[in-house]
Amino acid sequence: MKLSRLWQPRNPAFWMMLVLNVLSSVLAWVLRTYPLVPLAMIVVAGFALMNAWIGIRLALGLMREAPPSENQTSGVR
Repeated sequence: MKLSRLWQPRNPAFWMMLVLNVLSSVLAWVLRTYPLVPLAMIVVAGFALMNAWIGIRLALGLMREAPPSENQTSGVR
């Protein structure tokens, strides 16, 4: 597992991880900024936690797998 393998802009999982982590940050900001009724607070907090959990799982998956080499993506063997 290497942290340098996290950067894989050609992999859709990389972009999904970024979107989910940004969305969970935005939802956490909403929780701290706006006074919400308890049910809305629970729903927003649940979405924020699920987004963070899925984003972390995607990040771990990206760090475990090696990025495809340039030879594999261009079709040259």
